Amino acid sequence: MSYLTLSITLIFVAIPLLLSKTLNLGLEKDTIIATLRSIVQLLAVGYVLKFVFDSESLIYIFLMVGLMIVAATHNAQKKGSAIRGITIKVAVTLLSVEVLTQSILLGFAITPATAQYIIPISGMVIGNSMVLSILFLNRFTAEVESNQDQTELILSLGGTPKQAIHRQLITAIKASMIPTIESQKTVGLVQLPGMMSGQIIAGADPIQAVQFQLLIMFLLLTTAAVTSVMLGFLSYPTLFNQRMQLIKK
Repeated sequence: MSYLTLSITLIFVAIPLLLSKTLNLGLEKDTIIATLRSIVQLLAVGYVLKFVFDSESLIYIFLMVGLMIVAATHNAQKKGSAIRGITIKVAVTLLSVEVLTQSILLGFAITPATAQYIIPISGMVIGNSMVLSILFLNRFTAEVESNQDQTELILSLGGTPKQAIHRQLITAIKASMIPTIESQKTVGLVQLPGMMSGQIIAGADPIQAVQFQLLIMFLLLTTAAVTSVMLGFLSYPTLFNQRMQLIKK
């Protein structure tokens, strides 16, 4: 695709701008900013990735993955500001998920140990883990806030913090995992995933594209489960003080 062809695709930006202006939605500025940021950021990343792929240096690979984790942590921790030390908890969760998934992929030689595979897959894993963290923290804090009386009642009857917060914790974990599970139920019927579609457009064999897509889907399923469970069990103890009392916000 040439830059001229790419510029023609701005028609797809003009359509929502026109609708927003016509219906007085007030989304013109945000749409323009989002478009400009996506162009600049993706082109910059494209040139950086080309440099990293050509160099095949482990240092650059680690730097790229580290930058992804830092950016994802910064974005996700905003939803859990009520939880003490949430930044560290999110960072540890994202790093653990990345190490776990890459250890399996590289340890069993599922994918080659090259930047061309490690960085894109890490981006999908960390990005998905970030979204799951946001979903979990958003639901968990809402559940804790709306069930304070029930939590304090269980504590007053001699229950432990884990027992008092168990229902809210499980509800939040399930709620954050449901989108990933449901999307996999309809894949191939309702939608053709982006990675698979991209490979087919690039000329790859459809069966080979399906195999890689299944790999990513299974990978993201593990990402969803580990992220939600790990972040949940790291977060809930900080909601209580040393006397096992719920800290009200």
